[in-house]
Amino acid sequence: MSNRLIAHRYAKALADLAVKDGNLVKYGEELAEISALVRQSPDLERLCFYPLIAPAQKAAAFGAVLDQARVSPALRTFFKVVAQAARLSLVHEIAACYADLVDRHTGVVEARVLSAQPLSPNQTDALSASLAKRTGKTIRLRWQPDPAILGGVKVQVGSTVFDASLQGQLRLLKAKLLTA
Repeated sequence: MSNRLIAHRYAKALADLAVKDGNLVKYGEELAEISALVRQSPDLERLCFYPLIAPAQKAAAFGAVLDQARVSPALRTFFKVVAQAARLSLVHEIAACYADLVDRHTGVVEARVLSAQPLSPNQTDALSASLAKRTGKTIRLRWQPDPAILGGVKVQVGSTVFDASLQGQLRLLKAKLLTA
């Protein structure tokens, strides 16, 4: 079984609990903080990823870290189970899967925007509003530079691509000229 699938199962279990508790967003924020804490600390990285440390030792050590971080009791219990199952190495994947589940539950969709230059705040707002109207969901834009686009934008929402780039327009023009 792939690590992503295993992480998704843990994230789903936590999300189900969070929905019952009414703490879906709170647990997500705490989970993201824990993932960031592990990334920032070489000692915590070793604790999570070093396979020769016994799961019980990992659970105790990670529990102590979570106590100091003032994490909710539900997350402490969750990570105790994760550690005892020898799955602490999936902390980042669990956090990513949980964030995806929260987005899905709250109706947020990420749109990847490619453009040669960064968009202005007005352009960003207009693009978000237009995409929200088309999809019926809240849009979170993630911009990536792509000088090959030349001008305009290319937006990917899920598996749908909206190509309003100069590169795309030139490609269409070329195809029309070749078929004429």
